[in-house]
Amino acid sequence: MPAKSATALDADTRAEAGEAVGPLLRGVGVLRRLTDADGTLSPSALERATGLARSTVDRITATLSRMDYVRLDGRDVVLAPGVMELGNAYLAALRLPALLGAHADALADELDESVSLAVADLDGIRFIHQATRRRALSVSFRIGDLLPAERTAPGPLFATEWAEPDWTRWRARRAADPTDAAFPAVPPRRLPADDSAFLERVERARRDGWAVDDQLIEPGLVAVSVPVRHPDTGRLACVASVVSHTSRHSAADLRTSLLPRLRTAVAAMESELRTAPPPEPGPPPSGLATWTTASKHELGRDFVESLARGLTVPAAFGEGRSALSLSEVARATGLARATARRALLTHEHLGLVRALPDRTFALTPRVLDLGFPPLSRTTLPRLAEPHLRALADRLHEPTALAVLTPDGTEIQYTAGAGASRVLTVHITVGARLPAAETSLGRVLLADTNRPLPPALSEVHAQGYALVDEELESGLRSIAVPLRDRSGRTIAALNIATHAARRTLEDCVHDVLPALRTTAAHIESDLHTASRFTHIPAS
Repeated sequence: MPAKSATALDADTRAEAGEAVGPLLRGVGVLRRLTDADGTLSPSALERATGLARSTVDRITATLSRMDYVRLDGRDVVLAPGVMELGNAYLAALRLPALLGAHADALADELDESVSLAVADLDGIRFIHQATRRRALSVSFRIGDLLPAERTAPGPLFATEWAEPDWTRWRARRAADPTDAAFPAVPPRRLPADDSAFLERVERARRDGWAVDDQLIEPGLVAVSVPVRHPDTGRLACVASVVSHTSRHSAADLRTSLLPRLRTAVAAMESELRTAPPPEPGPPPSGLATWTTASKHELGRDFVESLARGLTVPAAFGEGRSALSLSEVARATGLARATARRALLTHEHLGLVRALPDRTFALTPRVLDLGFPPLSRTTLPRLAEPHLRALADRLHEPTALAVLTPDGTEIQYTAGAGASRVLTVHITVGARLPAAETSLGRVLLADTNRPLPPALSEVHAQGYALVDEELESGLRSIAVPLRDRSGRTIAALNIATHAARRTLEDCVHDVLPALRTTAAHIESDLHTASRFTHIPAS
């Protein structure tokens, strides 16, 4: 647990365990266990992992499901994209990914190596941006992953700013967790820890202004890191790293071939921080928790209102709202001051919030512990699959997701859900069909600023494509576009049916509204998940 500030709250109102909101403590515990398990656990496994009673687990997961933070998939509880709103709030308030991410991406393209940005999280480092190369042998770290400082390249750089309490905490953690079991993102340590080796690396980093990881995490993995300093204080804002493997670069080679270009990129990042204008936040949020009362009335004891209310507190933060007073949190959430205060105390107790000297509060990197890493490497097909299944079950018709191939002549199916019918459409993922002859293809072809033929102009104007027995006799399908955060069509969603089952009017009046609603749900998940991560369309 992080050290307490002595200023934001009076001594008698600190985040003592007795004042913490019990359901919020337990709900955060469930989210952390799901995160550690890569996003999926059965209720029984959650019961064992948390030590909670099964009835408590069921009530917590029902509440988190109502918030779209998890979904109940058969016998499993699965993290849902909505939970990324918590991490998004921290990353938006931090601003570093928005300001520096493009520089990291450009460096990754230039070097053809993975590039990351990390911040300090107590005596560990936590990733806030990843520009990963997609190759057979690539780095699998994700945004939000926490690593022990002593096994990384950024760690010695952050440790140059540690005070004695930080070193005391680091030594205590090393003694209590000699195998790094508390860091699921790294392989367990096989050899006893050598404190002196890290101390030497810290002194070297202090002298040189950069640091190297020579296979400390696992054999073959190497990295070089340079600090990005805050223009006002000169302290570390974050650390930029280039990560490779020994078949491409040795640790010594990192210094000669990659370090100069990393330093150039870091200089550009620091210039960005110096010249960036202050954030211009929109209207502050209000009433974030007002919906919880209606849910409590509807679901009764299966809905844990204090948990739901407490989890709305991180969403009060964001760009231009990196530090908030108790009154500001209460206004943003719509909670009474006493309720907001207890929620803040609980979050501080959990290490998700820290108190600042000016009696305000800020989110900590530990918010990324709540579901962000497993979902930060998702894809559009994975986001879409549960929605496709729900739509197919509702309409008893097969549904599919497809993208346009690079040459624009074909569509490729990337996800789908079947229907329990004797006569049905079955197209496997990866299959290709001519774009011009399918409803999916016409929706995708109509998304252009170029002059369109009349048929595609009509599709563009009406926002859907209806194909009647053109690809195959008896096959009728209707499709709508899926758009990313910028409004660009990146995929299409359709329903296929037999002409004997649904008339053309049925397709437009009955199927199309359900199709559009499903598309809206998928887009909502996509927009949340892609705010600070890259979500591949296939």
